[in-house]
Amino acid sequence: MNRFELTAAPVDLAAQREALKHPGSGGFCAFEGWVRNNNEGREVSGLEYEAYTELAIAEGERVLAEATERYGVLAASAVHRVGNLAIGDLAVWIGVSAPHRDEAFRACRYIIDEIKHRLPIWKKEHYLEGDHAWVACSHTERAHEMEPPHAHGHHHHPHAVVPAKAGTQCRQAVTRESLDPSVRWGDEQKGFAPDYSRQVRLREVGEDGQRKLANARVLVIGAGGLGVPVISYLAGAGVGTLGIVDGDVLDASNLHRQVMYDARDIGQRKVDLAARRVARLNPSVEVVTYEQPLHAGDITDVFAGYDLVVECTDDLASRYLANDAAVLTSTPLVLASVYQYEGQLQVVTAEPGEPCLRCLWPDPPAPALAGSCVESGVLGPVPGVLGTMQAMEALKLLLGLPQPADHALQLVNLLDGTSQRLPIDASRGCALHGGCVAVARRALERTHAEGELERHFERLEEAVHAGYAIVDVREADEIDATPLHVTSLRVPSGEISAYALVHLERPVLLVCASGRRSAHAARLLREQGVDAWSLAGGIAALAPA
Repeated sequence: MNRFELTAAPVDLAAQREALKHPGSGGFCAFEGWVRNNNEGREVSGLEYEAYTELAIAEGERVLAEATERYGVLAASAVHRVGNLAIGDLAVWIGVSAPHRDEAFRACRYIIDEIKHRLPIWKKEHYLEGDHAWVACSHTERAHEMEPPHAHGHHHHPHAVVPAKAGTQCRQAVTRESLDPSVRWGDEQKGFAPDYSRQVRLREVGEDGQRKLANARVLVIGAGGLGVPVISYLAGAGVGTLGIVDGDVLDASNLHRQVMYDARDIGQRKVDLAARRVARLNPSVEVVTYEQPLHAGDITDVFAGYDLVVECTDDLASRYLANDAAVLTSTPLVLASVYQYEGQLQVVTAEPGEPCLRCLWPDPPAPALAGSCVESGVLGPVPGVLGTMQAMEALKLLLGLPQPADHALQLVNLLDGTSQRLPIDASRGCALHGGCVAVARRALERTHAEGELERHFERLEEAVHAGYAIVDVREADEIDATPLHVTSLRVPSGEISAYALVHLERPVLLVCASGRRSAHAARLLREQGVDAWSLAGGIAALAPA
């Protein structure tokens, strides 16, 4: 039983606990949030909560469902008060019952954090001095017509939350105050007006071009080495709405190339960090964040809401998925990839008769052949240069600036400073198999039919406890450098098809550095009838030991 509730009445704790009782429950964890008499040095006399009820309940129940699935708990419940509360009143109650205490603790913490960051609930603090202020307690903001009374003037937020469609990603509209309540802006900063005078002076841009940018909606997939310059330059140029997709947290190994972040940000979600940076760089830009990677079931719906997409991951599966969605929704796409000192750049216009990614490479190569920054290494400026080129191509498309007459893959070598264009002949690509749209549709249907390949675990011990046989598909030197510390079978990804794993009575969880090679290996094993799964995010996504 999962239930999220908004109520103006006091919480009946006994009834809440009774509702969570389960004969299989060995652990129960509860969180209680009370109204305190001070905040950031100011004495508080009471609080007032307002909520966008329908969206808050829907999103709250989604959070509870996620916690139940992710941690294997038996039941979860949450109650959030609305209306006026006095000092000492219970404002939030969360309860979780699970077979073991560890799952209950983790699920409870997850629910607390997600409710704080995702639900459209607003808090007004009343101070002893007699004034009051709305305090950002969520990463979402209401549309203009849904703002709290008295929230105008310096606290006016014009950006809107867009309720997610069923089965799609949770989308969050972000503003300065919602991202970082600890930051206090002076009046001159709150009234900051972006100055685009340098680019408006360009004859090809002008005031009309600037209006085009202000009305544009661009989706950036990936907030890493490529995404950082793309996000920075598009925000700086005044693109009206930026969507940012990234499911990773910042790691210390990212900082040498992802220079939008700093050492204080390690461990935080990149989408939040990127949105915060945009809010400080250009407060006029609306940011919509997607905390989970897009998938075959929702990507076309998401793409349909944008004018342009820039794919900035080092994940081949993501690039091909983006290509197929772009073609099917007629959304222009800018692709780039990096390998050590080299890079590739391609613009998919998604117009009839013009080539797509599959016209050049019909199917993605095995991940082990393509490599990634984790596995192959990279100097920081390489993705910086390619990401900057992506931003330039995006602005050219949005502004209608001149484009090369040919359709080509641009190859850049940053060691010798050379660049060349590899022509793409659309008539010899997807056209031979029914055209780009037909090929993309079949590919997306195939990807969707494969189903979910990943399993999420914070520790491999949890997977072992859940009955999975662990298979490490990394190379020997990777394993020696970062051993798993659980019993595992070692089979390099390139040799996985040669091993008869179908005889195993347990499901198989494949593990690699980032989850890409293991996902590819899982597909191959499933074709052999093996109940195979891939560790989501690879060992890089595991909790620190």
